[in-house]
Amino acid sequence: MVHQGHNVKRIREILGIKQDALAIKLGLSQQAISQLEQKEILDKATLEKLSGALGVSEDIIKDFKDDKAIHIVSNNNYHDNAASVQYNFNPIDKWLEAIEENKKLYERLLQSEKEKVELLQKLLNK
Repeated sequence: MVHQGHNVKRIREILGIKQDALAIKLGLSQQAISQLEQKEILDKATLEKLSGALGVSEDIIKDFKDDKAIHIVSNNNYHDNAASVQYNFNPIDKWLEAIEENKKLYERLLQSEKEKVELLQKLLNK
């Protein structure tokens, strides 16, 4: 028997999409995605939304088999023969990296201001 929820999970994993990212794309919680992946049969509206978010047809979700995985990934939304690159990243990781960069920048700015104050104090004490 086909388990559509498990098929969604396998396709998502093969495409390198985390539950959180899929949830954001669909306007759902990560827990809701987890629950969907446990369902044996998905309703038509849910199948439509998931297939759109994953970039695969509903039939692929319904009839997915691991041996078809290479075909899905290699033909996912690419209808020409041009080379394509798909980048997958966790937006939270990127956000944390940006915070760290801002922290370093702030520390450098603060150090520069301290040096200016010290220089001004030296000039005033002469």
